[in-house]
Amino acid sequence: MADYLITIVSQIRWVDILDVAIIAIAIYKVLQFIQQTRAVQLLKGVVILLIATVLSDWLKLYTVNWLLDGILKIGAITIIVIFQPEIRRGLQALGRGGFFSRGFVETDKNITDQITENMMYALRYFSRNKVGALIVLERSTVLGDVIESGTKINSEITKEILMNIFYVGAPLHDGAVIIRGDKVAAAGCVLPLTSNNNISSELGTRHRAGIGVTEISDAIALIVSEETGAMSVAANGKISRFMDATAMEKIIRSVFMNEEENRGFFFKPFIDKVRRKDHD
Repeated sequence: MADYLITIVSQIRWVDILDVAIIAIAIYKVLQFIQQTRAVQLLKGVVILLIATVLSDWLKLYTVNWLLDGILKIGAITIIVIFQPEIRRGLQALGRGGFFSRGFVETDKNITDQITENMMYALRYFSRNKVGALIVLERSTVLGDVIESGTKINSEITKEILMNIFYVGAPLHDGAVIIRGDKVAAAGCVLPLTSNNNISSELGTRHRAGIGVTEISDAIALIVSEETGAMSVAANGKISRFMDATAMEKIIRSVFMNEEENRGFFFKPFIDKVRRKDHD
Protein backbone atom coordinates (compact mmCIF):
# COMPACT_ATOMS: atom_id res chain seq x y z
CA MET A 1 0.00 0.00 0.00
CA ALA A 2 2.83 2.36 0.94
CA ASP A 3 4.63 1.58 -2.32
CA TYR A 4 1.43 2.24 -4.26
CA LEU A 5 1.01 5.66 -2.61
CA ILE A 6 4.65 6.54 -3.25
CA THR A 7 4.22 5.63 -6.92
CA ILE A 8 1.15 7.86 -7.22
CA VAL A 9 2.86 10.78 -5.47
CA SER A 10 5.97 10.43 -7.63
CA GLN A 11 3.81 10.77 -10.76
CA ILE A 12 2.32 14.09 -9.67
CA ARG A 13 3.79 16.99 -11.64
CA TRP A 14 3.98 20.60 -10.46
CA VAL A 15 1.58 21.57 -13.24
CA ASP A 16 -0.97 19.13 -11.78
CA ILE A 17 -0.73 20.92 -8.44
CA LEU A 18 -1.08 24.28 -10.21
CA ASP A 19 -4.07 22.96 -12.15
CA VAL A 20 -5.89 21.88 -8.97
CA ALA A 21 -4.96 25.09 -7.15
CA ILE A 22 -6.41 27.29 -9.92
CA ILE A 23 -9.69 25.35 -9.93
CA ALA A 24 -9.88 25.46 -6.11
CA ILE A 25 -9.32 29.23 -6.04
CA ALA A 26 -11.86 29.77 -8.83
CA ILE A 27 -14.52 27.71 -7.00
CA TYR A 28 -13.76 29.55 -3.74
CA LYS A 29 -14.12 32.97 -5.40
CA VAL A 30 -17.37 31.96 -7.12
CA LEU A 31 -18.83 30.73 -3.83
CA GLN A 32 -17.66 33.91 -2.12
CA PHE A 33 -19.43 36.00 -4.74
CA ILE A 34 -22.61 33.89 -4.65
CA GLN A 35 -22.78 34.26 -0.87
CA GLN A 36 -23.37 38.01 -1.28
CA THR A 37 -26.17 37.74 -3.85
CA ARG A 38 -29.66 36.32 -4.26
CA ALA A 39 -28.02 33.29 -5.89
CA VAL A 40 -27.21 31.69 -2.52
CA GLN A 41 -30.80 30.49 -2.13
CA LEU A 42 -30.89 29.35 -5.75
CA LEU A 43 -27.69 27.37 -5.25
CA LYS A 44 -29.31 25.45 -2.38
CA GLY A 45 -32.28 24.62 -4.60
CA VAL A 46 -30.01 23.42 -7.43
CA VAL A 47 -28.11 21.15 -5.02
CA ILE A 48 -31.39 19.64 -3.81
CA LEU A 49 -32.53 19.07 -7.41
CA LEU A 50 -29.20 17.40 -8.29
CA ILE A 51 -29.43 15.08 -5.29
CA ALA A 52 -33.06 14.25 -6.15
CA THR A 53 -32.08 13.54 -9.78
CA VAL A 54 -29.29 11.17 -8.76
CA LEU A 55 -31.53 9.39 -6.24
CA SER A 56 -34.37 9.00 -8.76
CA ASP A 57 -31.95 7.45 -11.25
CA TRP A 58 -30.55 5.09 -8.60
CA LEU A 59 -34.05 4.03 -7.48
CA LYS A 60 -35.15 3.52 -11.13
CA LEU A 61 -37.88 6.17 -10.88
CA TYR A 62 -37.80 6.82 -14.61
CA THR A 63 -40.64 9.33 -14.86
CA VAL A 64 -39.43 11.38 -11.90
CA ASN A 65 -35.86 11.28 -13.26
CA TRP A 66 -37.01 12.40 -16.70
CA LEU A 67 -38.93 15.33 -15.18
CA LEU A 68 -36.07 16.43 -12.92
CA ASP A 69 -33.56 16.13 -15.75
CA GLY A 70 -35.75 18.38 -17.92
CA ILE A 71 -36.10 20.94 -15.13
CA LEU A 72 -32.34 21.12 -14.73
CA LYS A 73 -31.78 21.64 -18.46
CA ILE A 74 -34.39 24.39 -18.72
CA GLY A 75 -33.22 25.86 -15.43
CA ALA A 76 -29.73 26.50 -16.79
CA ILE A 77 -31.15 28.97 -19.33
CA THR A 78 -33.54 30.47 -16.78
CA ILE A 79 -30.72 31.13 -14.33
CA ILE A 80 -28.82 33.16 -16.92
CA VAL A 81 -31.89 35.33 -17.57
CA ILE A 82 -32.94 35.83 -13.94
CA PHE A 83 -29.48 36.45 -12.57
CA GLN A 84 -28.18 38.60 -15.41
CA PRO A 85 -27.39 41.52 -13.01
CA GLU A 86 -25.37 39.26 -10.69
CA ILE A 87 -23.51 37.70 -13.64
CA ARG A 88 -22.75 41.19 -14.98
CA ARG A 89 -21.41 42.34 -11.60
CA GLY A 90 -19.31 39.19 -11.33
CA LEU A 91 -17.70 39.84 -14.72
CA GLN A 92 -17.15 43.48 -13.80
CA ALA A 93 -15.49 42.38 -10.57
CA LEU A 94 -13.23 40.11 -12.61
CA GLY A 95 -12.37 43.01 -14.88
CA ARG A 96 -11.38 45.07 -11.85
CA GLY A 97 -8.59 42.58 -11.10
CA GLY A 98 -4.93 43.49 -11.14
CA PHE A 99 -4.34 42.75 -14.84
CA PHE A 100 -7.12 45.03 -16.07
CA SER A 101 -7.30 47.70 -13.40
CA ARG A 102 -5.63 51.08 -13.61
CA GLY A 103 -5.87 51.20 -9.82
CA PHE A 104 -6.65 54.15 -7.56
CA VAL A 105 -3.58 56.36 -7.42
CA GLU A 106 -2.31 56.78 -3.88
CA THR A 107 -2.39 60.39 -2.72
CA ASP A 108 0.37 62.14 -0.77
CA LYS A 109 -0.27 62.07 2.99
CA ASN A 110 -0.35 65.84 3.36
CA ILE A 111 -2.81 66.15 0.48
CA THR A 112 -4.87 63.30 1.95
CA ASP A 113 -5.04 65.09 5.31
CA GLN A 114 -6.21 68.27 3.60
CA ILE A 115 -8.80 66.48 1.44
CA THR A 116 -10.12 64.47 4.39
CA GLU A 117 -10.41 67.60 6.54
CA ASN A 118 -12.32 69.45 3.82
CA MET A 119 -14.66 66.55 3.11
CA MET A 120 -15.37 65.93 6.79
CA TYR A 121 -16.08 69.62 7.40
CA ALA A 122 -18.64 69.52 4.60
CA LEU A 123 -20.15 66.20 5.70
CA ARG A 124 -20.53 67.40 9.31
CA TYR A 125 -22.21 70.57 8.03
CA PHE A 126 -24.59 68.55 5.83
CA SER A 127 -25.42 66.19 8.70
CA ARG A 128 -25.94 68.97 11.23
CA ASN A 129 -28.17 71.01 8.91
CA LYS A 130 -29.90 68.03 7.25
CA VAL A 131 -28.64 68.86 3.78
CA GLY A 132 -28.88 65.89 1.42
CA ALA A 133 -25.57 64.95 -0.20
CA LEU A 134 -24.14 62.14 -2.32
CA ILE A 135 -20.38 61.97 -2.92
CA VAL A 136 -18.85 59.12 -4.92
CA LEU A 137 -15.16 58.27 -4.60
CA GLU A 138 -13.99 56.71 -7.87
CA ARG A 139 -11.49 53.90 -7.45
CA SER A 140 -10.36 51.24 -9.95
CA THR A 141 -13.51 51.28 -12.09
CA VAL A 142 -13.55 54.35 -14.34
CA LEU A 143 -16.87 56.23 -14.04
CA GLY A 144 -16.54 58.14 -17.29
CA ASP A 145 -20.16 57.61 -18.35
CA VAL A 146 -21.39 58.80 -14.95
CA ILE A 147 -19.20 61.91 -15.13
CA GLU A 148 -20.55 62.64 -18.62
CA SER A 149 -24.10 62.67 -17.21
CA GLY A 150 -23.29 65.68 -15.00
CA THR A 151 -21.42 68.96 -15.16
CA LYS A 152 -17.63 68.68 -15.32
CA ILE A 153 -15.87 70.76 -12.69
CA ASN A 154 -12.31 69.43 -12.29
CA SER A 155 -11.60 71.55 -9.22
CA GLU A 156 -9.70 71.10 -5.98
CA ILE A 157 -11.61 69.29 -3.23
CA THR A 158 -12.53 72.08 -0.83
CA LYS A 159 -15.29 72.42 1.71
CA GLU A 160 -16.50 75.57 -0.05
CA ILE A 161 -16.93 73.77 -3.38
CA LEU A 162 -18.81 70.85 -1.79
CA MET A 163 -21.03 73.08 0.34
CA ASN A 164 -21.92 75.26 -2.66
CA ILE A 165 -22.75 72.26 -4.84
CA PHE A 166 -25.15 70.76 -2.29
CA TYR A 167 -26.60 74.07 -1.12
CA VAL A 168 -30.39 73.69 -1.14
CA GLY A 169 -31.69 75.25 -4.31
CA ALA A 170 -28.34 75.13 -6.13
CA PRO A 171 -28.65 73.79 -9.71
CA LEU A 172 -26.51 70.70 -9.05
CA HIS A 173 -27.54 69.78 -5.50
CA ASP A 174 -29.86 66.90 -6.49
CA GLY A 175 -27.19 64.93 -8.34
CA ALA A 176 -24.03 63.18 -7.21
CA VAL A 177 -20.51 64.55 -6.95
CA ILE A 178 -17.80 62.33 -8.42
CA ILE A 179 -14.34 62.53 -6.84
CA ARG A 180 -11.56 61.35 -9.14
CA GLY A 181 -8.14 61.28 -7.49
CA ASP A 182 -7.67 64.61 -5.69
CA LYS A 183 -10.21 66.50 -7.83
CA VAL A 184 -13.95 67.09 -7.90
CA ALA A 185 -14.46 65.67 -11.39
CA ALA A 186 -18.14 66.46 -11.84
CA ALA A 187 -21.37 67.37 -10.04
CA GLY A 188 -25.05 66.87 -10.69
CA CYS A 189 -24.31 63.37 -11.99
CA VAL A 190 -27.04 60.77 -12.54
CA LEU A 191 -26.38 57.38 -10.94
CA PRO A 192 -28.08 54.04 -11.64
CA LEU A 193 -30.53 53.01 -8.95
CA THR A 194 -29.95 49.74 -7.14
CA SER A 195 -31.52 46.61 -8.61
CA ASN A 196 -31.87 45.09 -5.13
CA ASN A 197 -35.55 44.80 -4.20
CA ASN A 198 -34.71 43.94 -0.59
CA ILE A 199 -33.51 47.45 0.24
CA SER A 200 -35.37 49.04 3.15
CA SER A 201 -38.37 51.14 2.13
CA GLU A 202 -37.01 53.89 4.40
CA LEU A 203 -34.25 54.60 1.89
CA GLY A 204 -35.00 57.19 -0.76
CA THR A 205 -33.61 57.84 -4.23
CA ARG A 206 -30.32 59.30 -2.97
CA HIS A 207 -29.48 56.18 -0.96
CA ARG A 208 -30.63 53.84 -3.73
CA ALA A 209 -28.45 55.70 -6.23
CA GLY A 210 -25.49 55.49 -3.86
CA ILE A 211 -25.94 51.73 -3.54
CA GLY A 212 -26.56 51.40 -7.29
CA VAL A 213 -23.24 52.91 -8.36
CA THR A 214 -21.39 50.52 -6.04
CA GLU A 215 -23.17 47.56 -7.67
CA ILE A 216 -21.61 48.36 -11.04
CA SER A 217 -18.21 49.53 -9.78
CA ASP A 218 -15.81 49.41 -6.83
CA ALA A 219 -16.57 53.06 -5.98
CA ILE A 220 -17.39 54.20 -2.44
CA ALA A 221 -20.51 56.33 -1.96
CA LEU A 222 -20.83 58.76 0.97
CA ILE A 223 -24.45 59.70 1.63
CA VAL A 224 -26.13 62.22 3.94
CA SER A 225 -29.88 62.02 4.46
CA GLU A 226 -31.83 65.27 4.14
CA GLU A 227 -34.59 63.83 6.37
CA THR A 228 -32.48 62.74 9.35
CA GLY A 229 -28.98 64.08 8.68
CA ALA A 230 -27.63 60.54 9.17
CA MET A 231 -24.42 59.65 7.34
CA SER A 232 -24.10 56.38 5.42
CA VAL A 233 -21.47 54.59 3.35
CA ALA A 234 -22.24 52.28 0.41
CA ALA A 235 -19.79 49.77 -1.05
CA ASN A 236 -20.19 46.64 -3.18
CA GLY A 237 -23.96 46.95 -3.27
CA LYS A 238 -24.19 47.13 0.53
CA ILE A 239 -24.92 50.09 2.77
CA SER A 240 -23.81 50.90 6.32
CA ARG A 241 -26.12 53.49 7.85
CA PHE A 242 -25.77 55.87 10.80
CA MET A 243 -22.01 56.17 10.53
CA ASP A 244 -20.35 58.53 13.00
CA ALA A 245 -17.87 61.19 11.94
CA THR A 246 -14.82 59.29 13.22
CA ALA A 247 -15.66 56.19 11.18
CA MET A 248 -16.38 58.28 8.07
CA GLU A 249 -13.05 60.03 8.40
CA LYS A 250 -11.16 56.74 8.66
CA ILE A 251 -12.90 55.38 5.56
CA ILE A 252 -12.19 58.50 3.48
CA ARG A 253 -8.55 58.55 4.57
CA SER A 254 -8.10 54.86 3.81
CA VAL A 255 -9.46 55.30 0.27
CA PHE A 256 -7.07 58.13 -0.56
CA MET A 257 -4.11 56.38 1.04
CA ASN A 258 -5.04 53.23 -0.94
CA GLU A 259 -4.70 51.04 2.14
CA GLU A 260 -4.68 47.27 1.73
CA GLU A 261 -7.76 46.90 3.93
CA ASN A 262 -10.06 48.60 1.41
CA ARG A 263 -8.78 46.98 -1.78
CA GLY A 264 -10.57 44.32 -3.77
CA PHE A 265 -14.19 43.29 -3.98
CA PHE A 266 -14.97 43.19 -0.23
CA PHE A 267 -14.86 46.70 1.25
CA LYS A 268 -17.93 46.22 3.47
CA PRO A 269 -16.13 44.15 6.17
CA PHE A 270 -13.60 46.99 6.53
CA ILE A 271 -16.43 49.48 7.11
CA ASP A 272 -17.95 47.21 9.75
CA LYS A 273 -14.55 46.81 11.42
CA VAL A 274 -14.08 50.58 11.60
CA ARG A 275 -17.50 50.93 13.20
CA ARG A 276 -16.77 48.22 15.78
CA LYS A 277 -13.49 49.91 16.78
CA ASP A 278 -15.23 53.25 17.22
CA HIS A 279 -17.92 51.77 19.45
CA ASP A 280 -15.62 49.62 21.61
